[in-house]
Amino acid sequence: MALAAQRQVVAPAASSRVKAFAPSRVSRSRAAVVVRAEAQSEDGLNRRALLSAGLAAAAVTALPLSAPAPARANKLLSTDWELVELPVSKGTVLLDIGFTDDKHGFLLGTRQTLLETSDGGKTWKSRSIEAAGDEGFNYRFNSISFNGNEGWIVGKPAILLHSNDAGASWERIPLSSKLPGVPVRITALSGKAGQAEMITDQGAIYVTDNTAYTWTAAVQETVDATLNRTVSSGISGASYYEGTFSNLARSSAGDYVAVSSRGNFYMTWSPGQTYWSPHNRPSTRRLQNMGFTPEGAVWATTRGGDVLVAQDSNLASDNFKDVAINSRGFGILDVGFRDDKIAFACGGSGSLYRSDDGGKNWKRDRSTDDVAGNLYAVKFFNPSLGFVLGNDGLLLRYAGINA
Repeated sequence: MALAAQRQVVAPAASSRVKAFAPSRVSRSRAAVVVRAEAQSEDGLNRRALLSAGLAAAAVTALPLSAPAPARANKLLSTDWELVELPVSKGTVLLDIGFTDDKHGFLLGTRQTLLETSDGGKTWKSRSIEAAGDEGFNYRFNSISFNGNEGWIVGKPAILLHSNDAGASWERIPLSSKLPGVPVRITALSGKAGQAEMITDQGAIYVTDNTAYTWTAAVQETVDATLNRTVSSGISGASYYEGTFSNLARSSAGDYVAVSSRGNFYMTWSPGQTYWSPHNRPSTRRLQNMGFTPEGAVWATTRGGDVLVAQDSNLASDNFKDVAINSRGFGILDVGFRDDKIAFACGGSGSLYRSDDGGKNWKRDRSTDDVAGNLYAVKFFNPSLGFVLGNDGLLLRYAGINA
């Protein structure tokens, strides 16, 4: 499967061994594409079209950021969190955040949202990427990841961006139109430069060690093919037509746990396995999200507001314990750990919870009761650098001790 005759992504196939295709290296086209600060319009944001779906790779060069528009001061909500004022329009959904160091990072989401900070997330400036083409796609940036100064972004429609200068410039790397699913997560791998792992919402996992000139498929088939083979294996609700994920998480060891699109079962994968493994959900209620504790145990949340934690670090554990959280029926959308003791959970209608014993017990944080929106992602980079993301451009920054 050719990738613009320059780079290739290989669709996994059950009938063939995993391969790494190595086409001849062709010099990249260097169309002029500019990354710059978005000029602020009267309604708060003047958006420009992002990278086109053209097959030519484009070099992206950064111009100096324009002076930021006057912003209101961030609002301190509690001793733990402050509400950050962002230069985005209402309706923007924040999806991921990544940092090159403790001060410099990027925030991204729907409507081609790309924001940059140089003060640890206290203030943000709008950035945009203008492509040479004019096809007018309104990209949803799903994931960002850095390993030092090397960064990656993926989004929908399928797009892959790469930077080797801490995001000062971004290069568009073309992806095949036959890529199974939409890229939903990219992970910059440690070690030599140019290494990354990309996963799609259909469970296709690809790894590169040469800055995406070639990719190796880590699984031999996508999730729908696996379900088609194992639909009679006793997994409740699994069918060929549910081969997509609604949420997924990756552990520091490279393991994945993913919730099916309807939340009626989940799947796991570990490095070295050739197929995803389906599992019955650990609750009668449908799953909302799953992830990992600092010890590597799996946690799960349900659409009825439950939090369950596996009692061992076995990826396929069926020994889950329901922990007390008193969610008032609001769905718990994510759980994030500041360290091995302090954790936060978030959910609908601005609901936020704190645990001081590694997630065994939870207490509601009422400081966000007046936050008008859903909070659905908690992410800590270190004990003093953490964020909660929400819809309508909601961003909470951790303001606890030493933050």
